[in-house]
Amino acid sequence: MKKIGIKIVFTYVLFIFVAASCVGTKINKNKVILTNVPVKVQNLDSLAITNTPLLFELQPEGNKWVDSVYNSMTLEEKFGQLFMVAAYSNKDSAHIKSIDKLIIDYKIGGLLFFQGGPVRQAKLSNRFQSKSKLPLFIGSDAEWGLGMRLDSTYTYPWNMTLGAIQDMKLIEKLGVQLGQQSKRMGLHFNFAPVLDINSNPKNPIIGFRSFGEDKFKVTEHAIALMKGVQSQGVFSTGKHFPGHGDTAMDSHKGLPTISSSKERLQEVEFYPYKKMFHEGLSSVMVAHLNVPSLESRTNFPSSISYNVVTNILQNELGFKGLIFTDALNMKSVSDFKLPSEINFEAFMAGNDVLLFPENVPAAIEKFTLAYSLNLFTAERLAFSVKKILKFKYKAGLNSYKAIETDNLYKELNSVENEALHYQLYENAITVLKNTAAVLPIKNLDLQKIAYVKMGDDNNDAFVTTLKKYAEVTVIADANLDSLQAKLAPFTTVIVGYHKSDIAFRNDDMRADEIAKIAFLAQNNNVILDVFAKPYALLPITNYQTLEGLVVSYQNSAIAQVVSAELIFGAIEAKGKLPVSINASFKVNDGLSTEKLNRLGFTSAENVGMDSKILSKIDGIALKAINAKMTPGIQVLVARNGKVIYQKSFGYHTYDKTIKVQNSDIYDVASLTKILATLPNVMQQYDQQKINLETTLGDMSSIFKDSNKQNINFKDLLSHYAGLPAGIPFYKATMDKSKLPSEIYFRRMPQDQFSKQLGDSLFIRNDFSDTIMKMIVKSKISLKKEYKYSDLTFMILKDYLEKTTGKTLDALIQENFYRSLGMNNSSFNPLTKFDKNRIPPTETDTYFRRQLLQGYVNDLSAALEGGVSGHAGIFSNAMDVAKIMELYLQKGSYGNQRYFSEKTFEDFNTCYFCAVGNRRGVGFDKPQLGIEGPTCGCASMTSFGHTGYTGTMAWADPETQIVYVFLSNRTYPIANENRLSKANIREDIQKIIYEAVKN
Repeated sequence: MKKIGIKIVFTYVLFIFVAASCVGTKINKNKVILTNVPVKVQNLDSLAITNTPLLFELQPEGNKWVDSVYNSMTLEEKFGQLFMVAAYSNKDSAHIKSIDKLIIDYKIGGLLFFQGGPVRQAKLSNRFQSKSKLPLFIGSDAEWGLGMRLDSTYTYPWNMTLGAIQDMKLIEKLGVQLGQQSKRMGLHFNFAPVLDINSNPKNPIIGFRSFGEDKFKVTEHAIALMKGVQSQGVFSTGKHFPGHGDTAMDSHKGLPTISSSKERLQEVEFYPYKKMFHEGLSSVMVAHLNVPSLESRTNFPSSISYNVVTNILQNELGFKGLIFTDALNMKSVSDFKLPSEINFEAFMAGNDVLLFPENVPAAIEKFTLAYSLNLFTAERLAFSVKKILKFKYKAGLNSYKAIETDNLYKELNSVENEALHYQLYENAITVLKNTAAVLPIKNLDLQKIAYVKMGDDNNDAFVTTLKKYAEVTVIADANLDSLQAKLAPFTTVIVGYHKSDIAFRNDDMRADEIAKIAFLAQNNNVILDVFAKPYALLPITNYQTLEGLVVSYQNSAIAQVVSAELIFGAIEAKGKLPVSINASFKVNDGLSTEKLNRLGFTSAENVGMDSKILSKIDGIALKAINAKMTPGIQVLVARNGKVIYQKSFGYHTYDKTIKVQNSDIYDVASLTKILATLPNVMQQYDQQKINLETTLGDMSSIFKDSNKQNINFKDLLSHYAGLPAGIPFYKATMDKSKLPSEIYFRRMPQDQFSKQLGDSLFIRNDFSDTIMKMIVKSKISLKKEYKYSDLTFMILKDYLEKTTGKTLDALIQENFYRSLGMNNSSFNPLTKFDKNRIPPTETDTYFRRQLLQGYVNDLSAALEGGVSGHAGIFSNAMDVAKIMELYLQKGSYGNQRYFSEKTFEDFNTCYFCAVGNRRGVGFDKPQLGIEGPTCGCASMTSFGHTGYTGTMAWADPETQIVYVFLSNRTYPIANENRLSKANIREDIQKIIYEAVKN
């Protein structure tokens, strides 16, 4: 060994002399300085002291290809293979030509792509490959997806977010998607995962890129991700060896120091590497770090340390894959020596591939000179170059195919991306505090909820989703005292801290923000939801007054939606904290919460449906609007308790002034029957106050001794009682001029005329009694046959009000809507909601003689003051879906039981199908023949109803599908029902069933 050392010194002195005397000015400026460098490396196996398996064995034809290519290469071509140059698809032609030159003149081995766009990069990749004699390696940092570098591509959660997830199958699934997208982009290397154990919360460059501070969890996650990526034929790269987690400096800007002992590094930082080598990690990236315990030279970067790269990584740890430097343009190493010297020393340290080298021509000149002076051997060169060639063969570059750019954007942005994104956040979001089980929020009927925003980023998705569960009031005031005065009436205050997902941006809370949280928590029941890295919580010293604490990790729209789901119990909390927050919360802390079986939100693919097929709904809805069958539409589809499609189309009216929003409230017409009247009747049935055989005479004294006294409950609600379809009650209120009579109406409200049915139109309060008398006296059919009748539900409304002593509008709010969170549903909505949220239904030219907006379209219901058993409810698709989901859950919703499963089953039974009557008890059911309310594809256990204004609500227990369609097809005149004739509702339902995959 002593002789070898003397030889190195002699050769080095000779090299310097030659460099100074013979090479010229350029080489004279780029001296090669070599210390502690091996003269010869035999082969891959000779390095393996540790018993780690080979990554892969090439078949004989593969080895033959490697040897053949290597033997045919010139020395300069071999040197060129060591260099992987930075490329950009968002730069100008000068940059592109410079890459062309490096490929053609210097035979570089690969490209590391940075910023740009997918199609532009693919085209450049094809261009550059076409100019290269030997196909190039293409790599990219895609730690959280291609979106880390490219526009128009998908961005997944950061590693620290993933570190909260306990289900490794999800992490591997993410790896598969990353691998698929990398493969589609023509990448051979995804420089991920990050294996750094982030034990320093102040780490400015790793932080959120790490899976956390627990070496076991980091390793577990990294292995799962790597397996997924490599299963798709893309190589993974573990980084940043020997461990960049315990630093407070960015190695892009300076040389960070790791002061840990070698024993500590072996125990902690090396742990994931050792485990991953046995699992088949393809490559490692060596960081630019000053590690005194591993390298005795002062401030000597680990990336050019022979002891780190060869003795430790290869000899001690037994790594046999490709070794990359970190980017050689980084200040931590580029300030250390001249570029050509850095490149050469990195190679001599034992690296195989030099990433982001500067001044490749000078570097290759330096390599050539050093080789001529025997500063390294042919065996050392062959060791790296042949390894590179083996990986190129494994990557299929022996038979290179250009990237197909057709459909590239579409395939990279697959619907599967969003589906997985939902799953990842559902498993990541972490609850750290839950005093008195404040989470999830229960008993909505007793709650008054406010939301206060903090942070500087968008919160739209969070607030919108919160409002889908309950009435949530957004409160804002810069002055704390006046803010508190506004919050005083509220039982729960949700504080959302929203920070941008832009990488490396500081999320730390300011002193005034910390003070604000403390003030609010001291005076209110506060749930703090942090849409930022968990380290954002570090400045908070006292968490005692917070009732609830949720860490949502990032501020993406999906993170906001899922976090709102958790707060209201649509999902349970599963995440565990990946890092410690001072002494308050330790790594792996995380509370579980109760799932309340409320409707949630996800991608169609997560419930076994095809979102591409569902997107055809858009075309049908727009067809109806463009043909002026209706000015606007709301459509909602849910399956397995998850809303997977919710869209609004068109405008309130044909003048296109107000666009339809998901929160807008429609007159749902006859859906009122199953949204308001039937639920209350089912409770009566459940309480055994009535049964299927109870007669009208028993239910109400006004029917005794009438022709209807013996009609039983089952016949009545199955529309099998012979009642007329309806009665023109309004005719009794008209004067000789066929105008509303002053006997019954007033222009202004008075004591006995307080029920409003239009602008400046109030009816006698007792006219409902007149209506019931007219129903009692009406004729019934003597023939036993199906005949749909609104009178059924008008009778039931009268029964409910007389039995309970409460009005139907009060009953439905008290018994159902408030606790269900149906805060957008009501009779007479103008008393609660802004008129601009309510699309008009009709211009009434025959009785009220005005535009009906916020007043019930059905005239019989209007004559009852807008509250009737058959019509009068105004709602939106989300609220309608809640009560349909209540039915699907057979009487339960939000872990609250409203009626028994048996009651639901009794009502959802067709008792007269054998005689051609498809109806259930109150519910409409699928057609028995050709004609009917559905597409003919719903199961016979399905149920629902349609409405005159162009509405439909349908649920199917067999497929667990809820479908809601709302429109104002009656605007401006109701005569021609082209929406129905064109089967728009049914055609959309057909698409929904076609979208079911399993």
